Amino acid sequence: MKLLFLFSICFILYAYFGYPLILMVISLFRNYNIKKGNITPPVSFIITAYNEEKRIKDKIENTLKQDYPKDKLEIIVASDCSTDKTDEIVKSYQSQGVKLIRVAERKGKENAQKHAVKAASGDILIFSDVATILQPDGISNILKNFNDPTVGCVSSEDKFIDPDGKISGEGAYVRYEMFLRNLESKVNTLVGLSGSFFAARKEVCRNWAIDLQSDFNTLLNSVKMGLRGVSDSESIGYYKNIADEKKEFDRKVRTVLRGISVFMKRLPLLNPFKYGLFSWQLFSHKLCRWLVPFAMIIAFLSNAIFAGDSGFYQITLTLQVIFYLMALLGITTNLFSKNILKLPSFLVVVNLSILNAWFLYIRGRRMVSWNPSKR
Repeated sequence: MKLLFLFSICFILYAYFGYPLILMVISLFRNYNIKKGNITPPVSFIITAYNEEKRIKDKIENTLKQDYPKDKLEIIVASDCSTDKTDEIVKSYQSQGVKLIRVAERKGKENAQKHAVKAASGDILIFSDVATILQPDGISNILKNFNDPTVGCVSSEDKFIDPDGKISGEGAYVRYEMFLRNLESKVNTLVGLSGSFFAARKEVCRNWAIDLQSDFNTLLNSVKMGLRGVSDSESIGYYKNIADEKKEFDRKVRTVLRGISVFMKRLPLLNPFKYGLFSWQLFSHKLCRWLVPFAMIIAFLSNAIFAGDSGFYQITLTLQVIFYLMALLGITTNLFSKNILKLPSFLVVVNLSILNAWFLYIRGRRMVSWNPSKR
């Protein structure tokens, strides 16, 4: 039981700290610099929408203001059988080159994207959510990475916007994720893309799956083709945070559930003899992170069983109890944003969402249809 406790603690530490630490060591000997360049290939900018009559106009206007050659930019809105005025609003921009691809039957985001991919004429496909706002140089910046022939897809970085329009300060966890993405890009490849704004070569998107999370699956398709995914700190997607914490929790559950579904269908990528370093990255960044909630439960219960054996184990149990009490206090008293409570609250909520996603996956639940998060 004590060995189980120690293993669980070591597993949690590896998932959050050991993996990036090993990446840092590897980066001392292996550092792939991205060969950026000012290129202007034909581009298809794909916006997926479902009942977005309140936001689609702003999104189209934002896209039309991109400082990219108009004759090289194709804008496609893929409507997932919207029932409001979304399609009507999109059609009003046809004279400005905006194309509407309407899916006759609602089958989910990836299905709508597949129809847009088939209709796209660009060499590079850029995918963006309606809620994501870009700076005028957003397209130009993300395309610079494709000057490097080893790059198959590119992820943006996400930044939150407060209700008053100001850019929110980055939390510790967000900074940690961006730091990890930067390390992965230097050492080998990313393990996941930002779903709200990412780009890929058209050949990477040819075998588009309608039942798998598109951002994660696009990255895995790139790796299978011998290409890599990179993160670009100059390509930023701005979007409002979800004010309703319950809806934010549900969003996390959906994201993890969809990620697990992709992972389980791409298990051969864990073969290190074929995919080398990436197999270890996939195992460490995704699977280990998704198994952390189970390790947390085992660590607490096993520690509680033999806490009376020595002062050391009494201290470790006390520290765990304090951690969970801080998280509970932060969640139940609306003090979630307070610095001393923010990190434990966030970690507990994230791991509860992962646990919920596993429960749904085991029960056979899959997320195909979608309702965009209202921000």
